[in-house]
Amino acid sequence: MLHAGGGPRWATYAGAVTIQLGLPRRRGGAGPVQLPEDRPAVTGLVDPRGRLATDLRVSLTDRCNLRCTYCMPPEGLDWLPSSRLLSDEEIVRLVTIAVERLGVTEVRFTGGEPLLRRGLEGIVAATAALRTAAGSAPEQSLTTNALGLARRAQGLADAGLARVNVSLDTLRPERFAAITHRDRLADVLAGLRAATDAGLGPVKINAVLLRGVNDDEAPDLLRWALREGYQLRFIEQMPLEPHGSWDRSSMIDAQEILASLLPHVDLVDAAPGSRGASPAEVWNASWDDAGTVRTGVVGIVASVTRPFCAACDRTRLTADGQVRDCLFATREHDLRALLRDGATDDQLADAWRSAMWGKLPGHGIDDPSFTRPQRPMSAIGG
Repeated sequence: MLHAGGGPRWATYAGAVTIQLGLPRRRGGAGPVQLPEDRPAVTGLVDPRGRLATDLRVSLTDRCNLRCTYCMPPEGLDWLPSSRLLSDEEIVRLVTIAVERLGVTEVRFTGGEPLLRRGLEGIVAATAALRTAAGSAPEQSLTTNALGLARRAQGLADAGLARVNVSLDTLRPERFAAITHRDRLADVLAGLRAATDAGLGPVKINAVLLRGVNDDEAPDLLRWALREGYQLRFIEQMPLEPHGSWDRSSMIDAQEILASLLPHVDLVDAAPGSRGASPAEVWNASWDDAGTVRTGVVGIVASVTRPFCAACDRTRLTADGQVRDCLFATREHDLRALLRDGATDDQLADAWRSAMWGKLPGHGIDDPSFTRPQRPMSAIGG
């Protein structure tokens, strides 16, 4: 329900979640947005290689309540000031444009840690009320470290969230504390159970293996996931940490991960030759657990050694309103400035189309000229 008039506007969505939409803004002050002359006249987010972006990743904050060693230093980072962050209203408006005008059908909320966003349930509810060109609500998911998820899982499900991806690199409390600089493993496991109880499935687990730290734990993680009914995804460590310590020669790659699993679990390629735009190569896994056969799915996201750039269907929006056409992009396009200067929805849509037309063929990590993004992963959004 929307209330409009001379004062602030409010929107109330399913589950009695209310977002203040603020005062009406000046429209059209940003001026026209010129699309590239060689761009085809299509409504979607197409790039010069014909890839169409239908999967939107929205970072809700650059802040995080863990300090994973491969992501940020123990003292944290210089967080974005609140004035630069998109408001709840601005996020909902841009997501609405993406879904209703640009062909987006999937929305993943990320961070930093998105559960730190107080208005998360309202943003999810507003997104659930949208309709794609096919007449359905966009599929919504959340990537989280699960701290606080035990309290919020049911509310998020009620608001319209479909599933969660939870980052978890170890099942050993002392290792968890060493990797994250926080003794919170029990809270993560509680969040996972709450997500399952709320129907936020399939629950996916994202695990990064670090040489000499947790690289011996891959079989244990997979057997645990099969027992609990989670879908495990191993992710190659990527050059997105702020301290520049990433070294490909010491990275544990997809081939090494597979080799560590095969002696312990039976694996069968789930979809040989048909990976498509999925970031993960997936195997059907089975394991005899003392007479009980556990079955499930395991995947490996090998963005470094087995990239899926040729079929990439993603577009990204940072917490401060910048469009990124690739996780490893070195340039951004500012929608926040246009939005706050009074741009119309048509102008914002055209600016987004123009931004995606500059997408490169691939991330180029193997190219000697590869340049790391200036932003770390926590500021980009996973």
